[in-house]
Amino acid sequence: MKKPTWVVEKERQKRAAAAETVWLFGLHAVRDALMNPSRRKHQLVVTKNAADKLAEAIAAGGLEPLIVDPRKFDSHVPIDPESVHQGAALEVSPLDWGRLDQVAIEGPGVPLLVLLDRVTDPHNVGAILRSAEVFGARAVIAPRHHSAPETGALAKTASGALERQPYLRVTNLADAMTALQDMGYVLIGLAGEAEATLAEALADLGDRPVALVLGAEGPGLREKTRETCDRLVRIPYAGAFGSLNVSNAAAVSLYAAATRLGGKAGTAP
Repeated sequence: MKKPTWVVEKERQKRAAAAETVWLFGLHAVRDALMNPSRRKHQLVVTKNAADKLAEAIAAGGLEPLIVDPRKFDSHVPIDPESVHQGAALEVSPLDWGRLDQVAIEGPGVPLLVLLDRVTDPHNVGAILRSAEVFGARAVIAPRHHSAPETGALAKTASGALERQPYLRVTNLADAMTALQDMGYVLIGLAGEAEATLAEALADLGDRPVALVLGAEGPGLREKTRETCDRLVRIPYAGAFGSLNVSNAAAVSLYAAATRLGGKAGTAP
């Protein structure tokens, strides 16, 4: 019996995802990936100096490194020559964090999520992952298309958080938002023109699970995303300048929501 077209396409996408690899670079990102037993590792390219600094992680990772001349490093790995690789690059498979419902309901940390609507800058997403880890959020969620995938730049900015903080990329963000509402999450969208403040909205929620929804700088939240949110709020500001970088807005919002839920803010490295 011939398989339906949608089944064939789903199997093709699964095979493609399994074959996809990413090059991580920088001592911190490479060290944390090597130490992560859940990370599938393929190739490790390092200079002698970097190998010495990563000796413990290399032993834990169980991967035989390729030691190269620092002057020829760029010829061995397909990363941007302008990247600050610090003499270390690791080819890996993207992490699989499981299903949305598993992470949102059973994941560690406080019942707090961050949803990103078309935030494509890997440096912003990396910084948001780092803040999400610090404030104990269960996951950062973004659409599979029009969002920042796992890249070396994202991992380096995340400073190791990519290995520990779930980063789920879903097929349809609006569908994921509706599913989270069915799980009991209140979706709070950040919009500069909103009348209510973040603090006011959080004060009304008791201990209900919260998902913070942030849009790309400039366009902000898309119309469908705005309509799906339960509430739109703003971060109050003083003076004439009232706009925060999306990663800074995420950090402020995460702190406010985590302390309301009793989350314990850690200390950023």
